[in-house]
Amino acid sequence: MKKILVLLLLSLVTYTAHAQNNPQLAKAKAMLILSFVRYVGWNESVRTGDFVIGVVKDKELVGFLKKQSEGKKFGFQDVVIKEYNNVEDITDCQVICVSQKYNFIKNADKILDKVGKNTLVITEVEGATARGSMINFVVRDDKLKFELHKQNAQVAGIQISAKLSDMSSAINL
Repeated sequence: MKKILVLLLLSLVTYTAHAQNNPQLAKAKAMLILSFVRYVGWNESVRTGDFVIGVVKDKELVGFLKKQSEGKKFGFQDVVIKEYNNVEDITDCQVICVSQKYNFIKNADKILDKVGKNTLVITEVEGATARGSMINFVVRDDKLKFELHKQNAQVAGIQISAKLSDMSSAINL
């Protein structure tokens, strides 16, 4: 059922993906991010306290994530959305989403050092998986797609389910 929901969502954003600042695109990304967390095997050490999703430099995505996750839990953890303007502000989080407005390629090492292990890194710029991103949103042929890099996730102690792999447009092993 969840797979069908994600596939339906991806097909709905096809016509909206052509504009990078399109609110529907940000809304679709928020829905996908909240779906992704259910397809990830999390280390026991991150299953206490709040389940924090951090976003670097994307107020629109933060707004949609807050609206869609309000009052929700991931397992027994409250879902909390935090907004960061730069890498230095990042605190402990299970997911970090780095906007294309913040140059992930240039700052990848600093970002990965800051978040450490057990954090799912989601980006939205071509080439990000080669620099350590685990999930990367891309727009191709006016369609929102995402790439997975299982090895990057594995190095960080995160297991990506086969169901999520089946839904991605490109998988780097």
